[in-house]
Amino acid sequence: MKSLKKQRRIQVIAVAAVALVLSTGLIGYAMRDGINFFRAPSQVIAEPPEPGEVFRIGGLVEEGSIQRGQGEEIRFVVTDGGASVPVVFAGVLPDLFAENQGMVGTGRYVNGIFEASEILAKHDETYMPKEVVDALKEQGVYKDPNDG
Repeated sequence: MKSLKKQRRIQVIAVAAVALVLSTGLIGYAMRDGINFFRAPSQVIAEPPEPGEVFRIGGLVEEGSIQRGQGEEIRFVVTDGGASVPVVFAGVLPDLFAENQGMVGTGRYVNGIFEASEILAKHDETYMPKEVVDALKEQGVYKDPNDG
């Protein structure tokens, strides 16, 4: 009798372990497109992402690089002080988007150009996304706005 209970317990534990592994795998598979990794321009140039990979890029908008094309197309260059990546975006830019200001874009890197599907700009004169600050500090370009 005890061996039957022990066997049943082992079967239940084995089924639960298989179900846990299967559900974890399915969740990971479902989330694969929802995870966007952040990269600085220097990282993009050093190790270009896979074609079609969606990721976030951030840095400062290079001065004199904003070009307005036909329709809503805008071209500009984002830099972290170590490297620069050209960006193309078709859409309406945030009101606070400007040269020498921090930005983060989501999109794909195609033929040496970052094709952005979304652009975010800092929301006041002192805020900058942590990832952008870290990338700029790494390049030695970041200036703390609180240092007079």
